[in-house]
Amino acid sequence: MGIRGKESFALIERKEKMGKKRKHSEANVPEPAKKDSDAPERPKRTLLGWKDPAPADTKESSPIFRNKEKVLITCSRRISYRYRHLMLSVVSLLPHAKKDNKVESKESKGATLNELVELKNCSSCLFFECRKQKDLYIWMAKCPNGPSVKFLVNAVHTMEELKLTGNHLKGSRPLLTFSANFDKDLHWKLLKEMITQIFGTPKEQRKSKPYYDHVFAFSIVDDHIWFRNYQISVPHNESDKVDRGGLDKITLVEVGPRFCLNPIKIFGGSFGGPTLYENPFYVSPNQIRALEKKNKAGNYAKKVKAKTRRKRHELENPLEVGEFADMWKE
Repeated sequence: MGIRGKESFALIERKEKMGKKRKHSEANVPEPAKKDSDAPERPKRTLLGWKDPAPADTKESSPIFRNKEKVLITCSRRISYRYRHLMLSVVSLLPHAKKDNKVESKESKGATLNELVELKNCSSCLFFECRKQKDLYIWMAKCPNGPSVKFLVNAVHTMEELKLTGNHLKGSRPLLTFSANFDKDLHWKLLKEMITQIFGTPKEQRKSKPYYDHVFAFSIVDDHIWFRNYQISVPHNESDKVDRGGLDKITLVEVGPRFCLNPIKIFGGSFGGPTLYENPFYVSPNQIRALEKKNKAGNYAKKVKAKTRRKRHELENPLEVGEFADMWKE
């Protein structure tokens, strides 16, 4: 065997001995101690210090109702600019509202709107429907099972038109006030409950602010619901600081918008269904315009009759020829 053969043999023997030593050393390494499952968990560290774990409730917690009301606000196509501004004003007043694209005003709009409400994860809908670019109707519906109400909107004044001095925080929660007339009849009670659910901002809603600095006032006059929005103005000077229960120094300043709702029908379903109530005093704006046109046509007919009567009178009663009638003919 040569020198190289002997050297290679010696190297192989060394590697085998080292491998045996490593295996022996690895076998003698003690296993890491397992954590005791009964040991208390280390509290989590936060910016304010160590946070103790919350104690486990032994009793089963009862389910707590949480208001998750969301309102979808949309309008029909070919809506006029004034009514569109009114819709945007209402959207800015309701932090729990979601705005969507325009919807075609057809007979099948109910199914389309119910599908949109479900896609947007909402529970109510306000639909501004404009007819003939003159008349505005508002559908107020609870989706998908109803009920729903159709209103005719009159006396519309947007925030841009009024330019009032009132101003409140955007996204703050409103106080809802209703006149005593809402407790008289059943249909007014139903409307009051629907308005409360749709216009009332839920507590701890993520876009709302935990302040009450404005009031929504709903009052019934001549079977119409009149809407007003007021700011709660409180003096901030230390000398004029309002004590608890001292309401004499608190004033209301109107913000806007203004509009009047004339209820037409209340349906049992969402955007349709059985009729629960129908307003007997409702007159459609088409009938009003037809009567006005008829009156104008009657005035024109009176003028024509007066002209013919005058001509007939002149023919029946001609003027007598005077002495000087032929004076200048020569």
